[in-house]
Amino acid sequence: MGSIHLNCSVLKPAIKVSLLVFLILLIDQSLKFWVKTHMVYGEEIYILGLNWARLHFVENNGMAFGLSLGGEYGKLALSLFRILAVLFLIYYLRFLIREKASFGLLASFSLILAGAIGNILDSAFYGLIFSTSHHATATLFPPEGGYAGFLHGMVVDMLYFPIVEEKMLPDWIPFISSKPFTFFRPVFNIADSAITVGVVSLILFHRQFFSGHIHPKSKSEPQPIETATEEA
Repeated sequence: MGSIHLNCSVLKPAIKVSLLVFLILLIDQSLKFWVKTHMVYGEEIYILGLNWARLHFVENNGMAFGLSLGGEYGKLALSLFRILAVLFLIYYLRFLIREKASFGLLASFSLILAGAIGNILDSAFYGLIFSTSHHATATLFPPEGGYAGFLHGMVVDMLYFPIVEEKMLPDWIPFISSKPFTFFRPVFNIADSAITVGVVSLILFHRQFFSGHIHPKSKSEPQPIETATEEA
């Protein structure tokens, strides 16, 4: 009975982690599929009619918030690095579950894992299953084949929030005065957001993780009592 109880206690957080990763991936990939099959590259849609919240369809070679490594070798290196990172995160999450880490810590790493997998799927398979999105909406499984090979697909970005757009900065600001300024400029996706939220959560709410204390023992935990032996 003891072994059954132990297995169940380990399984419950594992199921929660799996469901969280699956949910993030479902939302991320569903939105990317919709954008690829309904929007042309560069097209914009205002969310709820708001000027500062838009779907703006762009693609990039793979780093978060539109950043990229140059050339085909840079793209391949980034894809391979992502795969290694995902394998490590899976291994480390299993370790945290065995160590009975808090669900908050597990959730933070789960968000990072889901985001990494979400962008890997774009890089690995979108070039194989989609036609190009330039000049027309992409076709899923085009008869002539996809626009790129395995691990050479483009990552789909679409979330754009230019809260302050093309505003001229005052003259008293050094170096960048009298130049148009946009905040927030990067275009990103759900996977990027998941990675960012996971990392920020680790920094703000799980500082003990960086000091090597995954689950500090409770102060109320009884301590062993040392007894002195009496000499006869």
